[in-house]
Amino acid sequence: METKFQNDMLLESKGTQDRFLVFTIDGQNYGIEIHYITEIIEVMPATVVPFLPACMKGIINLRGSIIPLMDVRLRFDLPEKEYTEQTCIIVLDNDGVSLGLIVDAVQEVTDIPEDQRMPPPTGQGEDSRYIKGVGNADGQIQLLLDCDQLMAIQQG
Repeated sequence: METKFQNDMLLESKGTQDRFLVFTIDGQNYGIEIHYITEIIEVMPATVVPFLPACMKGIINLRGSIIPLMDVRLRFDLPEKEYTEQTCIIVLDNDGVSLGLIVDAVQEVTDIPEDQRMPPPTGQGEDSRYIKGVGNADGQIQLLLDCDQLMAIQQG
């Protein structure tokens, strides 16, 4: 179930500042700080829970822990897409709260030093609430996600 290559990337990255996991959604690169990530797993069937926001696909039992699943495409108001072999779940932990992010594909773990990051170009309005900044690593642009905002599950 786990993707060994991807989890080996995480193990090698633990404890390193300025490290981000880069993944893609709809062809766009996104990054999330590595210290939030506990593991990367294959997509698995979820138990649907009524009355959750549309982006919440349900819950999974991961080795005895109940993890809610969010389809990041839907959270970003992108069209739903059938899952492929590259689709995976990034399991996050933020102060003891876990969440699984369903993403199109995981790319790499990379360094994005603070001097290579800038605030989001659209400011801090509603449209950019999930974007913490923009990073530049090896000539590639990544939208850096705000884990606190992403994990704030809002009804409606």
